[in-house]
Amino acid sequence: MSKKGGPAVASILKLIVPAGKATPSPPVGPALGQRGVKSMDFCKQFNDRTKDLILDTPTPVAISIKPDRTFTFAVKSPPTSWLLKRAAGVEKGAAQPGKEVVGTVSLKHIYAIGQIKATDPVMSHIDLKNICKSIIASAKSVGIKVVH
Repeated sequence: MSKKGGPAVASILKLIVPAGKATPSPPVGPALGQRGVKSMDFCKQFNDRTKDLILDTPTPVAISIKPDRTFTFAVKSPPTSWLLKRAAGVEKGAAQPGKEVVGTVSLKHIYAIGQIKATDPVMSHIDLKNICKSIIASAKSVGIKVVH
């Protein structure tokens, strides 16, 4: 039997890469190398696109790799938990969320984080109030208290 020649489908690779510091070393290099993409090309484009962000900000990126080994990528906003920990000035979340509090943030911080998260294409149909409610729930699960 022969294989049927169906339409070629692009594969999507999701990584979290420090802003402005993408290098061909792990995890970027091996992940792209397995798929036949030159990691240096990605690193140059990614670093150029994230040069305005604070260095070392963990930046989620979705890389769409086509069968001819060309790629496109979308840079998303940093993880909510990272933004909350940074706003609270803590390194690590609580070992027992709900029982211990490692830091506090104000509603002003929640609103600012909500504005950052609202720029993601995934969140475009969600209003800011609901995004902020989600951020407050995330803060509770990390062990950060929200003060009014």
